[in-house]
Amino acid sequence: MKIKLFTLPNAITCLNLAAGCVAIERAFAGDFGGAFVWVVVAAVMDFLDGLVARLLHAYSETGKELDSLADTVSFGAAPAFVLFNLLRQSGFSGWEPWLVFVVALFSALRLAKFNVDTRQSTEFIGLPTPANALLIVSLIFLIGTPEGKPLAFLLSCPWYLIGLALALSALLVSEIPMFSLKFKSLGWRENKIRYIFLGLSLLLLVLSLFGWWMYAPPMILVLYILLSLIKEL
Repeated sequence: MKIKLFTLPNAITCLNLAAGCVAIERAFAGDFGGAFVWVVVAAVMDFLDGLVARLLHAYSETGKELDSLADTVSFGAAPAFVLFNLLRQSGFSGWEPWLVFVVALFSALRLAKFNVDTRQSTEFIGLPTPANALLIVSLIFLIGTPEGKPLAFLLSCPWYLIGLALALSALLVSEIPMFSLKFKSLGWRENKIRYIFLGLSLLLLVLSLFGWWMYAPPMILVLYILLSLIKEL
C-alpha cells in the first residue's frame, strides 16, 4: 500500500512540530516569552492543518498519527519543559522539578485516547492538549512580566507549579466533557455555551486593551474550563 506523506496538511502539521521544538529550545534558554509565542504558533498550525484537510478532503491515517505526534511535542513536552526550567532557574534543584513531566506523560495518554475514542466527534472528553499547553505557558509568561508581579510570590513555592501540573494532568485524562468550537448550525439553543464563551472572551480581549493585557490569554482558557464544568453540572 502506497502511503502519501507529502501533503499540504502534513506539511502544516510538521510546522506545528517545528514550532514545538523551538518552544522547548526557548524554555532551556530561559526565554519563557519566546516559548509562549512558539506554542501559540504551534496551536495556529494545529488549527490550520485540520481546516486545510477538511477543505481539500485530504484526510489520512498518516496525517492523524502525525498530528498526534506533533501535538505530543508542542502541547505535551514543551509546556513540561517550560515548567521544569522555570523551577530550575528559580533555585529548586532537588527532585521536585521532575514531577512536572507528568504534563508530557498525560498529554500523550490524552492524545492516544482521542485517536480511538469515538465519543469525541462533536465535543472533547477531557481537557484538550492545546488548551492545557497555552494555559501553562501563558501563566508562566505572565509571571515574568511587570503586569504579573502580583503573581510573582508563587515562584517562592515550587509546589504551586507542581500542583498546577498535577491538576491539569488530571483534567487531560478526565471523563469531563469539554465543548468544542465547531458550529454545525448557528442556532442559539444548540450553541449557547459557545456563544457565551466567545462573547465573554471578546469582552476580556477588549478590556485587556486598557492595560494588563497579558491576563487575557490565561483568563480565557480558565473561562473555557469553568464553562465546560458548569455545562456538565
